[in-house]
Amino acid sequence: MKKIKLLFLFVFVASLANCSKVPAGYVGVKVYLLGQNKGVDNEILGTGRYWIGMNEDLFLFPTFKVNNVWSAEESEEMTFQTKEGLSVSADVGITYSIDPSKVSTLFQAYRKGIDEITSIYLRSYVRDSLNRVASGYSVEDTYGVKKSEILDKALVEIKKDVESKGILIEKLYWVGNIRLPEKVTAALNAKIEATQMAQQRENEVAQAEAEADKKVAEARGDSESLRLRANSLTSTNLEFERLQIQRILAEKWNGQLPSTMVPGQTVPFLNVK
Repeated sequence: MKKIKLLFLFVFVASLANCSKVPAGYVGVKVYLLGQNKGVDNEILGTGRYWIGMNEDLFLFPTFKVNNVWSAEESEEMTFQTKEGLSVSADVGITYSIDPSKVSTLFQAYRKGIDEITSIYLRSYVRDSLNRVASGYSVEDTYGVKKSEILDKALVEIKKDVESKGILIEKLYWVGNIRLPEKVTAALNAKIEATQMAQQRENEVAQAEAEADKKVAEARGDSESLRLRANSLTSTNLEFERLQIQRILAEKWNGQLPSTMVPGQTVPFLNVK
């Protein structure tokens, strides 16, 4: 009796050991390793505990958004070529999720878990897409304002490659700056600096011309003002002199008519003016 109890206890413990859990936010795929049913079970396992036999295995796939970065620190940086054939590298990030209804299709396509699919296959898709897109851009475009455009085009290509298999790509992004050979970086920085200095000189010339035009306009205004003032002063002086002459004439006339006048003739009206 004691041996039977021990046997049951052993079977119970063994059953617990072979019971696997699908946590919340994941779906599971049960795979048969041996026998006639070898391969992927068509049943997708939701959250819960499941009996996994000795000839079976369980693979978990997240249904939530996953963020992954391929960086130089992890020796996973992306290296691709520009139109000139110059190799550049960068750390690249991706945000994706798994379509729960296509988990079986995904596993059948790669026969790997999600970590291996991400680090091997998905990384290859991203690298190849970047190579194809970047080959149409110069190194200056890649390093400058068009680097976002390169990612947008690469993202479209990647979606075509993997969405049919159940990987839903949401975002592709650069992490930090794109890395170029030191000589190329120095040359690009020198060119950028020269362009900025030329623009600064153009701005200074334009400002100097504007100030000169302003001074010319002010000088013209002052000249016109002086001319009007001079005309005004001239008119005033003439009037003043005329009034002075009238005053002097009035003071010197004694009221008598000139001697040429005939006695008894009507005295004419004299206009003092």
